[in-house]
Amino acid sequence: MATLSIKAIVEKMELTSLTPEVDIQGIKIHQPDINRIALQMAGYFEHFEATRLQIIGYVEYSYMESLKESEQKEIFEKLLSYPIPCIIFCRDLKPNKLFLDTAIRHNVPLFTTPKATSAFSAEIIRWMNVKLAPCISVHGVLVDVYGVGVLITGESGIGKSEAALELIKRGHRLVTDDVVEIRRVSDASLVGTAPDVTKHFIELRGIGIIDVKALFGASCVRETQNIDLVIRLEDWDKDKEYDRLGLEEEYTEYLGIQVVCHNIPIRPGRNLAIICESAAVNHRQKKMGYNAAQELYKRVQENLARKRDDDDEEEGNAL
Repeated sequence: MATLSIKAIVEKMELTSLTPEVDIQGIKIHQPDINRIALQMAGYFEHFEATRLQIIGYVEYSYMESLKESEQKEIFEKLLSYPIPCIIFCRDLKPNKLFLDTAIRHNVPLFTTPKATSAFSAEIIRWMNVKLAPCISVHGVLVDVYGVGVLITGESGIGKSEAALELIKRGHRLVTDDVVEIRRVSDASLVGTAPDVTKHFIELRGIGIIDVKALFGASCVRETQNIDLVIRLEDWDKDKEYDRLGLEEEYTEYLGIQVVCHNIPIRPGRNLAIICESAAVNHRQKKMGYNAAQELYKRVQENLARKRDDDDEEEGNAL
C-alpha cells in the first residue's frame, strides 16, 4: 500500500506549523481523502474517519469558537484523542490556546495555510490522488506528442530512445526514458512519470547518457503526462499479417485500464518519429469523432453500391 508522509504534504502545500513541539517524523497518510470535522465539533463521532487528513475551514472554526469553554474542553479532548495524522486550518485561521494545548498533549500536529478551504481541499485531494494511486513500473519511453501521451514500448535496443530523441528535436516533450512509473489516478486515467534518478535523461547506445533538459531546454520536457496511446515496436516479420486498415482498435491493459495499442513493425528506412506523430494525430482525430479507416470503408461501400446500381440499370436497358 502506498503511503505519503506528513512532511511531504507540508513541503508541497507550504504549510506553516502551529505545533513545532510535535514530531511529525513517521506520520503517514494512507488514503487520498480529507475530512472536514464539522459533525465532530457538534459531538457526532459515529463513522469518524480519523486517519484522514482533517481540515478546518471558516464554518468549523466559527462554530468551535462559539462553544462555551466547558463544551470546548469536552469536544477538543474527545476529538484529539483519536489517531489523527494532522489538522490543517485554512484562511490563516489559528486555534485558541485550549485547542493548541490539547493537540500538543495528544501529539496531534496542527498546520495553517492562507488558501481558501475549497481551493485547498481540491488541490490537496488531486495531488494525493496522484501520489497514493496504485503504481507499476514498465520498460519504455513516454513522450507528449501534440498533447497525446504516447508510451513507446518494445525490446531493449529496438530504437525507443532514438525515436524519442527525434520526436524531441521535432518539438515534442519527453516525460521519461527507459523506466515509466504508471499510476492509476482514476477509473479511466493513467498518469506516467519518471523516477527521480533518471528524470530528463536519455540513454543512447554508442553515445551514452544525455541530458535532454540541458541540451534542448526546459520546454522539451515535462513532469507528468496522461497515457493515451501505446506504440509497441517489434522486429519486422515477413510471415506475420499486420493490420493495414485499422478498422478495429487493439488494446493493452495497465492496472485494469484498457489503452489503445499499435504494433509497429521495424525495418531499415522506417521513420519512427513520423509514424509516432501520425499515430498521435490519428488518435486525436478518432477522439474528435473522425475515423479515416471507417471513412475509407464507407467510400468503398458507396462505390460498390453505385456500380451495382449502374450494372442493374444497364441490364434493364438491354432487356
